[in-house]
This record gives sequence, structure tokens and C-alpha cells, in this order.
Amino acid sequence: MLTNKKLEKITEQAYQMLESCEICPRRCKVNRLKNETGFCKTGLLPKVCSFMPHQGEEPPISGSKGSGTIFFSNCNMGCVYCQNYEFSQLGQGREASFEELAQFMLELQKMGCHNINLVTPTHIMPQFLKALEIAIPRGLNLPIVYNTSGYELPEIIKLLDGIIDIYLTDMRYGEEEMSIKYSCAPGYPKYNQESVKEMHRQVGIAQINDDGIISKGLIIRHLVLPKRISGTEKIMKFISEELSDETYVSLMSQYLPYYKASQFPDISRRLNLDEYEEAKRIMQKYNLTNGWIQESYGLERFAGIHIKPMLKNNE
Repeated sequence: MLTNKKLEKITEQAYQMLESCEICPRRCKVNRLKNETGFCKTGLLPKVCSFMPHQGEEPPISGSKGSGTIFFSNCNMGCVYCQNYEFSQLGQGREASFEELAQFMLELQKMGCHNINLVTPTHIMPQFLKALEIAIPRGLNLPIVYNTSGYELPEIIKLLDGIIDIYLTDMRYGEEEMSIKYSCAPGYPKYNQESVKEMHRQVGIAQINDDGIISKGLIIRHLVLPKRISGTEKIMKFISEELSDETYVSLMSQYLPYYKASQFPDISRRLNLDEYEEAKRIMQKYNLTNGWIQESYGLERFAGIHIKPMLKNNE
């Protein structure tokens, strides 16, 4: 179990990294302690778009009372099709002090949420740890969900061992060419896969109780993009062979051509049924039967995700 002293040590180590920022694969090396900004356009204080009990996540995370979700502004990726572009790409939101961030978490706990869900936390990880140092002595005891696009440094994920209970991570691309073209994310497959391995090492297979609520573990999201751009075959092979075929996978069909997607012919349309059915067959091919598929296509992210359990091969 993580002690307060160990949390304090890890927090200070992470916080000092902001002086020449290298907390994500971009390694911008700006001094964020002096409010300099790099790719993520975030200085010292995190920006928050909103916080609320959220029912639109996978069932074990949202449960019956909602996931205590904090939507952080800005991002270390530049996805041209971003569904949340108003705050992830355009920076909608306001700066919050560490004290305020701690209070947000405590308020969500008072609302009865099942967990604290950090959406796009990669670029503000040290700041979140500062807020956690404040919130825990005041009674915060909910599981922490690290809800990430997956463009992470494995050595940074290692710092979070014992702090994060649930990793909810994207595996967005199987090919670097696509990650550069559509998300301005060089090296995404390499960094993503090594980081997901570390997440799996820390928390293992998702532990879901009799009430259907996750307390610990890894859930991988894979957004299926048109024309096989997401590299589903390579990603499912990796999950099955490098992690475990018991890994929980959320196969997402909700792609719509938001933000700048209309400028890119291959992704300027919504996903079609055949493309999603192919992705489902690939999951089955690699015996990945734990997780969820989406019954409806082209849903707004915050309109709620209609998800049903994957069927076992013999069902």
C-alpha cells in the first residue's frame, strides 16, 4: 500500500520534471514551473473544462452512480478528428489550483461516484499528484481512473505504480505513419505498447465485483477508424500475445468526422458497418472475448455509449 511519505516523494519527483518538461513523449523541455508552454499549451496550473458524475463510460466504470469525471483541457496529442476538440484542442476551460482540484475530487466522492476519473491526464500528471496529496488526508478514498489517449512514456507510468487503481487507455494506432498523419504523434505505437505493458504489470486484468463495478485493473479502448487506419489487427495481436487474452477491451464504433476530419478524405466519413464487423472478427480471432462492443454507430461521446458484453466463443 502506498504511504503518504512515498506519495510525497513521487509527487516531488514528478513535479520537478516540469522544470524542463519531459513527462510525455514530446519532451518539449519548457519550464512549466515558470508557466512556459509546449505542445500541450499548459503551463503550471491545469485547466479544467468540467467535472461531474458521468454515465457515458464503460459499465464497470460508470456503474449506477456515475464515474466522478474531471475533463482536463488541452492534450499532448493533436488528433484531427477529436470529438472533444473544444476543450482538448482549443483549450476551453479554466485554470484550477491544486486546492481546487482536490476539492473537485472530494465533491465527486460526496456525490456518491464510484471512482475519480481523470480524462486526458498525461500532461498534468504532476499537478494531479499535488492535488491528491491534499485530498487524501481530507478523506478521499475512491479508486483513481487514469483515462488516457495512450501517448505516454513508460518510465512516467512506472512512477504511478501504487497510485493509479484503474488504467483506461486508448490503443489508437498500430502504425506510426497513421499516428503522425492523424494525431501528430511520432512514435505512438512504440510508446503506447510499452506503456500499456507497464500498466498491465501494475494492475493486471480488470477486477469487477458482483455489482459489476471495477476496483482495479486495465481496460483498453480501441476506436475503429475508417479504412483500417487504426491498425486493429496489430493491436489485437499485441493485446492477446503480449498482455493476456483475458484483457478487457472496449471496441468503439463511435467515430464521426469531427474537428478537421473533413480535410482528410480517408476519414471524412463515419465508420460503416462492414468496417466495424471486421474489427469484431479480429477480436474474436485473437480470442479477446472480455469487454464490450457498441451496438449503435456514430454516437456522440457524451450522449452515452451503448455497450454490451462481448459474447464468449461458445455462446
